[in-house]
Amino acid sequence: MRIAILQRDPVTRQSIEKILMSAGHTCMVYDDGLSMSKALARSTVDLLVLDWQGTRLSGAEVLRSVRAVGGDRLPVLFASAETSEDSVVRAFVSGADDYVGLPLRPGEFRERVAALLRRAYPDRFSAASFDVGPYHFDTHRQLVMLRGQPVPLSGTQYRLASLFFSNIGRVMSRDHIFAMVWGREFREFTRTIDSHVSRLRLLLEIEPQNDFRLQPVYKSGYRLLHLRQGEVAAEKQAA
Repeated sequence: MRIAILQRDPVTRQSIEKILMSAGHTCMVYDDGLSMSKALARSTVDLLVLDWQGTRLSGAEVLRSVRAVGGDRLPVLFASAETSEDSVVRAFVSGADDYVGLPLRPGEFRERVAALLRRAYPDRFSAASFDVGPYHFDTHRQLVMLRGQPVPLSGTQYRLASLFFSNIGRVMSRDHIFAMVWGREFREFTRTIDSHVSRLRLLLEIEPQNDFRLQPVYKSGYRLLHLRQGEVAAEKQAA
């Protein structure tokens, strides 16, 4: 998973990054809240690790801005030397999901992060397989079946499909996609993602007849829409 870290202290920042990378996550690290806030305006991540205090913008201010623009699903954990009851309570009132004091206990911190991710993205942690509409994903064999028929996919194509179908309705930025599918951060403009998405759309027949649409999002990335779910939601709103 892709995690953004805000931490003023360079030693603590490096420690947090090391713990998370050892657990298989990719990290974006910041030493001030304004830089993080600007990055989050054009990029997507799976979880935030914030310092309560901060330069230019504090972690508390970053959290408020994230929640204000509809980031309700994004799990947020504070890791801070500020451990007063008032700060912890204010963090939870502002929308934090967890709060740990420094210095960190690496094993506990790693498992707290894992627990938040499991709750926020249950489909990403399904044991052996998951079903979405007419699609069946076998995570062990990295196989996708459409209406009972196997669809031949490369390893890259399977990772891309699994990423989209376990994040239905969520905007995924190009750099987020690149990090999760290719395993490294996106450093320069490339058409690689667009060409792979176009090919995947054809291979999996991602189109209205199968209840899905893979939609480009201007200046960001892509979003997989479940059309039946959207119809149900529209009907509920109309009622």
